[in-house]
Amino acid sequence: MHKIDRVLVKLSGEALSGNKGDNFDHEIILNVCKQLKELVDQNIQVSVVIGGGNFWRGRSAGDMDRSKADQIGMLATIMNALYVSDVCRSIGLDSIIQTPFYVGNMTELFSKDKALLHMENGKVVFFAGGTGHPFFSTDTGAALRGCEIGVDMLLFAKNIDAVYSDDPKTNPNAKRYETISCKQVLDDNLNVIDAPAASLCIGEGIPIKIFALTEENSIVRAASGENFGTLITV
Repeated sequence: MHKIDRVLVKLSGEALSGNKGDNFDHEIILNVCKQLKELVDQNIQVSVVIGGGNFWRGRSAGDMDRSKADQIGMLATIMNALYVSDVCRSIGLDSIIQTPFYVGNMTELFSKDKALLHMENGKVVFFAGGTGHPFFSTDTGAALRGCEIGVDMLLFAKNIDAVYSDDPKTNPNAKRYETISCKQVLDDNLNVIDAPAASLCIGEGIPIKIFALTEENSIVRAASGENFGTLITV
């Protein structure tokens, strides 16, 4: 694998909440921030997208209007970014939050040029608020921002440890993939990332690493090219 100079880390909102039943597990988030700082200290440019599932799952909103449900999800991702970016600040890692719409003085409006400048200056950039439009997941938002800023790899830290052919909780014979192509993910409808995100990555030639956030030092290990989790090739 070629040297990684710029990454986007996609964090699962549910993974950040841990098993305590709270919206945030501070120890998990502190550990994540320490890993982000380690990457920055290695002169890797870092950006982050966080899901909102620890607060809100729009697809589980019953009969609610989909657009409104997705807008609530966008706000959930901003709350997550505010929390995690402040934990970054507490350990000496500068950060900025960009959103695709104005959120008072709490965030900065998304700008590719400003995002790249922030990262060049050693700041972590959080892309919150999704794409700013309903019907797009945070996976797609992460892929979109990753394509826009030209990352070398997308690092998807999830609450699963790899890509499987089926749900390993219900099918003990599910195949675990070390490497799989984006095309096969789409063809086999594996649902580990959504189709728009996969299509964007195919178009721009950006590989994706899928791994469990809970594994020790997983973000740093993924950025270093260590062989664990699943590498989705393009």
